[in-house]
Amino acid sequence: MIMIRPTVLAVFLLFYTATHGERYFHLGRSKGGNLGAPGGYNGEPLPAAQWFKQKLDHSSPSDQRMWKQRYFVNDSFYDFNNQGPVFLMIGGEGPADARWMIKGAWIDYAKTFKALCINLEHRYYGESHPTEDLSVKNLQYLSSSQALADLANFISAMNDKYKLNKNVRWIAFGGSYPGSLAAWLRLKYPHLVYAAVSSSGPLLAKVNFMEYYTVVVNALREKTGGEDCVTQLKIAHQQIAKYMDDNPKIVEKEFKVCKPFASASTLDIDNFYNSIADDFADLVQYNEDNRISADAKYKNLTINTVCNMLTADGSVPAYKKLAAFNSVVLDKTNQTCLDYSYDNMIKDLRNMTWPAGGRQWMYQTCTEFGFYQTSSAEVEVFGNRFGLDFYTKQCEDVFGKKYNGDFIAAAAEWTNNYYGALDIEVSRVVFVHGSVDPWHALGITKTQDNDAPAIYIKGTAHCANMYPSSADDSSDLIEARVEIQQYLAKWIGQV
Repeated sequence: MIMIRPTVLAVFLLFYTATHGERYFHLGRSKGGNLGAPGGYNGEPLPAAQWFKQKLDHSSPSDQRMWKQRYFVNDSFYDFNNQGPVFLMIGGEGPADARWMIKGAWIDYAKTFKALCINLEHRYYGESHPTEDLSVKNLQYLSSSQALADLANFISAMNDKYKLNKNVRWIAFGGSYPGSLAAWLRLKYPHLVYAAVSSSGPLLAKVNFMEYYTVVVNALREKTGGEDCVTQLKIAHQQIAKYMDDNPKIVEKEFKVCKPFASASTLDIDNFYNSIADDFADLVQYNEDNRISADAKYKNLTINTVCNMLTADGSVPAYKKLAAFNSVVLDKTNQTCLDYSYDNMIKDLRNMTWPAGGRQWMYQTCTEFGFYQTSSAEVEVFGNRFGLDFYTKQCEDVFGKKYNGDFIAAAAEWTNNYYGALDIEVSRVVFVHGSVDPWHALGITKTQDNDAPAIYIKGTAHCANMYPSSADDSSDLIEARVEIQQYLAKWIGQV
């Protein structure tokens, strides 16, 4: 995470409006791993932004270049005399959102434990601009390790600013990529962070993330209780492929494309296939969560309602029903047509001026993580038009020939060696994942160490436990939030 409706990389890459990555939908689908804005906000007063003077390069003690990093504070629950815990929400691949300072499960926990709440925006995202532009030369300072060092430096400074005693316990919270950062912060800086809640965090850097679409397909089965939806989706893609060979104008019309396929390149067509697969990926990843919706009429856009659309009325061809869903997504994202142009996407991602949003996250996937959600494992359902080469080519086209498949593979291997991947050895971290969230395939879902427990929530999607509670929450989600609170009570020392 994000309508050129492009490749997953592009999807992952896009511009954002909410904390940790809710996109402006400038480049594509919101299929990247990210956290949306919390539901339930009704215009309450929000804390003002504050600014912290941060080092540019933590790897060089002699480099004294500085920049200003944005953060937010909510101290309304805190007793500065008795000094309870400090809750730190970690920013991710999008702007920090002040609404998280008054809404969300972590705020409910903060009220219970009388915590001081702080949210630090990730370098290079939102308003936190360490460099004058986003050239490749300047992006060298964008990495998870630099972000962790930012957090460590910030924590030390806040201890001094608020005159916190040495016994105050910092608890890190993060969802999606920041969920990984929360666990890694506890791993790398255990003297500063006492415990962490890591939600939907992909700890394994994997270049060919083929499991993503396998979880998408399995989620359709899990939520609908059968094969009908998957079968209709498979038939729809088969019909589209046939028409693309025999009569592409039919597909042009039904899917409201911005330019005719006659003028499209092979890469454009790959983008088209990926974009219609993204429809379902986005639907599954954020199924029935409690984010802010741009329009209340889309609140009921769920796996079940869309699968009902696909499986109803056998007289309507499957591809037409899939196109109808595509039209809903176009409407939701204020698009008049489906722009699948590969060149437009690359041109946009080559833009080195602020604020961007897509270029930064793409750089991180090319230099640290991979995470390319290919069709390799689900060719029968989605076709074979977006394999690994399709994504690695984008890294080369945007950042240069150096950033090829071999480079990305080596970078992901380095990341896994540096943090430990799924073999991470860390204590007082709770790993939380949902069965419907495709990102759980790269995370810890089973408890292997009682001091680093895992909570696997049946039927929930990406970062579901982090959002405010809702009357529609499942019993499993309710129980998970209670279990997290119990761990916090233990680690904070209130049990």
